[in-house]
Amino acid sequence: MLNVLNIIQLVLYIALLALVGQGALFVLSGARRDSNFFYRLLQVISKPFTLPVRWITPKQVDDRQVPVVTFLLLLIVYAVVTFEKINLCMAANMAGCR
Repeated sequence: MLNVLNIIQLVLYIALLALVGQGALFVLSGARRDSNFFYRLLQVISKPFTLPVRWITPKQVDDRQVPVVTFLLLLIVYAVVTFEKINLCMAANMAGCR
């Protein structure tokens, strides 16, 4: 179970970093961000996470806000997975948990 939580945490970490990088390039590139190769690459990496969030958010949420909402939701899920990992580690009395 610990390996499963580690894998989930790693996937979430990659998605969170892609969204942070996308946000940084959004600020730095300005209007030319659509022609930026790295911005497009980070969009592709974060697309499996932003697309479901776009589906569940109301239409009043602008498309530019969806990555921010995705980041916040992934951050909450990352925290939950981390706490579950800590609980599992403490319940198994692993030496590295102390």
